[in-house]
Amino acid sequence: MNTLVSVAISPSGTGDELSREVAQVIKIIRASGLKNRTNSMFTEIEGPWDEVMKVVKDAAFVLAGKGIRTGVVLKADIRPGFTDMMTSKVDKVNNILGDPDEHTA
Repeated sequence: MNTLVSVAISPSGTGDELSREVAQVIKIIRASGLKNRTNSMFTEIEGPWDEVMKVVKDAAFVLAGKGIRTGVVLKADIRPGFTDMMTSKVDKVNNILGDPDEHTA
């Protein structure tokens, strides 16, 4: 069943700058082959439920497996019969606003 998740996987207790640890997480997500998009706060991942959840687990455990305390915030949208929700949701709102090419503010 197609699932769209928004996930933040955050290391803690490793210092002030966490970009290297976050990059390790994003590398796992991007290597999954699932549709994904990263912004400054979350990464969206879309695909079949089991595949998406495996990617979330693998991405979280890349840090936890190194002994790094890892927090995960996850929001899931399971919508039977729908696909490509990562872009189509945004496109619908932009069309209503009259700016179909605008994807960021």
